[in-house]
Amino acid sequence: MRRLVIAAPGSGAGKTTVTLGLMAAMRQQGYTVQGFKCGPDYIDPTYHTAVTGRPARNLDSWMMGSEAVKTVLANGCQGADIAIIEGVMGLFDGKQPLSDEGSTAEIAVLTESPVLLVVDCSGMARSAAAIVRGFQTFRPDVRLAGVFANRVGSEGHFRLIKAAVEQTCGVPVVGFLTQDEALALPERHLGLVPSVERGELDSFFAELGQKMAQTLDWETLFAIAAAPSLAPPRPFIHPSRRYRVRVAVAKDAAFHFYYPENLEMLAACGAELVYFSPLAGEPLPKGVNGLYIGGGFPEEFAAKLAKQTAVKQSIRAAIEHGLPTLAECGGFMFLTEQLVATDGTAYEMAGVIPGRVVMKTKLAALGYREVRGRKGNFLLPEGETARGHEFHYSVYEPRGEAPFAYETSGRKGTKPDGYLAHRLVAGYVHFHFASAPAMVERWLAECEKVTING
Repeated sequence: MRRLVIAAPGSGAGKTTVTLGLMAAMRQQGYTVQGFKCGPDYIDPTYHTAVTGRPARNLDSWMMGSEAVKTVLANGCQGADIAIIEGVMGLFDGKQPLSDEGSTAEIAVLTESPVLLVVDCSGMARSAAAIVRGFQTFRPDVRLAGVFANRVGSEGHFRLIKAAVEQTCGVPVVGFLTQDEALALPERHLGLVPSVERGELDSFFAELGQKMAQTLDWETLFAIAAAPSLAPPRPFIHPSRRYRVRVAVAKDAAFHFYYPENLEMLAACGAELVYFSPLAGEPLPKGVNGLYIGGGFPEEFAAKLAKQTAVKQSIRAAIEHGLPTLAECGGFMFLTEQLVATDGTAYEMAGVIPGRVVMKTKLAALGYREVRGRKGNFLLPEGETARGHEFHYSVYEPRGEAPFAYETSGRKGTKPDGYLAHRLVAGYVHFHFASAPAMVERWLAECEKVTING
């Protein structure tokens, strides 16, 4: 099966635009495309899913481990003609500056996938070859198989780039996009993701795919995408037994940040996942044994969520009754007493967690987290560890002394974090269950002890 890692010298919208253009062009040619995203990203996979029509998946070597990365890739590629793997940041940027751990390069090596390097060629010609040559020699076991010239001034400019790179570096330049504002990916404001899910960018994707198809050397592109066969698909988890429980999952425009593998691991252990929309006024479903409220953008819908009195009451009563609940980031924010917007407006939330979250205009936290459980945590008992990440623009201001759920370790050290009460584990961390599969069975075993509104 063919696959390509789409990488770039640095971060920016150019790589994502080219990724989506390739996906759209391939779909227009009749190919079944599977999208993947390197690293802990929820937004780009939403775009991949919208373009390909297939659920996109993340490949994260730090959170999952190398074998799990290979499993996610093999399982996700079933039925696809080609896999397009969008990189994260620059090709060699990962968890820390002194190694490739967690980087796109590490994913490319682990999965034996060729790399297509997207180079912003505006304002340069032969210098593009120097950039490509540097990336070729930095880590020779990364197979840099081709180059895509982005943001060129014209077809003539592209030919200058192509001649310089192919002569100096010995790899093909397979296509180009011009500096066309109409092809720029629309600003990914927090409110844009729901519009992607509603199909409001379909015309943009169609035009982008058509533009891309006109400049691609299809024969060379598919030749460089050749890669070794993948291992057969296999289950992510081998449960000790089946758990006959129903787990409610909040899923709508305000709460939709879930790794597919997390949900699949719950289902593989026997859990029936019951989806509901707090934003649409749907209260907690009846007869459930657990609750999962993932991340998302509650701040974008705070006014509407604040009006959902019945929803908030049903969730608050269930959690206080002991419903085993995991709330991550946006879900954690929703369970506090208030969400304060950047303009100072305070919106009443579910009121389970004493205190409020306050939105900031600058990023409050970003990065990987090693998580160690504390006493009383049913998901992560004291001393047990899992991995995840944080990405948020708000800060939690507790009212009184908060009982912490776990300790988190990141670039800035270790600190007590999260909130623990009533069989509730809540905090800013987005967990990846593949980092600690025992979490799943612990959760479901706890779910067997409780039924709400049965």
